Amino acid sequence: MNEIETTTGVSRGTRSGGPNPGVLALVAFALTVGGIVVGVVASGGAVLGSPFAPTDDVVARFSGASDVVRVVALLQFGSAVPLGIFAATVYARQLRLGIRVPGPAIGLFGGILASVMLMASSLVIWVLSRPEVTVDAVLTHALAFLAFVTGGVGYVVGMGLLVAGIAVPALILGLMPRWLAWTGLVIAALSELAYLSMVIEPLVVLLPVGRFGGGIWLIAAGFLLPVSRAAANRRNGA
Repeated sequence: MNEIETTTGVSRGTRSGGPNPGVLALVAFALTVGGIVVGVVASGGAVLGSPFAPTDDVVARFSGASDVVRVVALLQFGSAVPLGIFAATVYARQLRLGIRVPGPAIGLFGGILASVMLMASSLVIWVLSRPEVTVDAVLTHALAFLAFVTGGVGYVVGMGLLVAGIAVPALILGLMPRWLAWTGLVIAALSELAYLSMVIEPLVVLLPVGRFGGGIWLIAAGFLLPVSRAAANRRNGA
């Protein structure tokens, strides 16, 4: 009975399928953008400056807007939670669709990595909001770099794996429009290349591709990914 229900995609469990991944991706992206908007509006963009700036500028940025920094950390941490749930939800859906290749597991790993890196970055940012910390200029600058590399490189590399883990099976099995799947593969490739920014600083320009391009792509993929094999077959005209 369970085997038949899994094949036809009409079981109650298949219909419920957990939270809508499109909504989860939308919430995660909204919180990410919300943190940026708060940082720009409340501090004139100061708290979002580069850690590659002189130490005095970095210290002034965090010590002069501690309340804003704390709110930015709060929103960024909050965005990591629905992102992790998204990864788990999509992984379960891919298994229900009968995908038995490494893609779903790679995507799940990438989603967990991105979520954990984003949480780590936000916790470091919260520490930087404490006046007891910013009195030490060297420590403040070191923590700014740590927040950047975890929330930048670490997060974007995980995001690239998550996108690739969804896009590759979707392209092969026709689970979403081909142009969207190919767009995901491009975003995933650029996101993975972003890790080279650890030694080639100009490549930091790739980080927004993974952060924002990846976030928007997950929203579209979350709403378009079929909930069952039967739904996928109907979409493909089978």
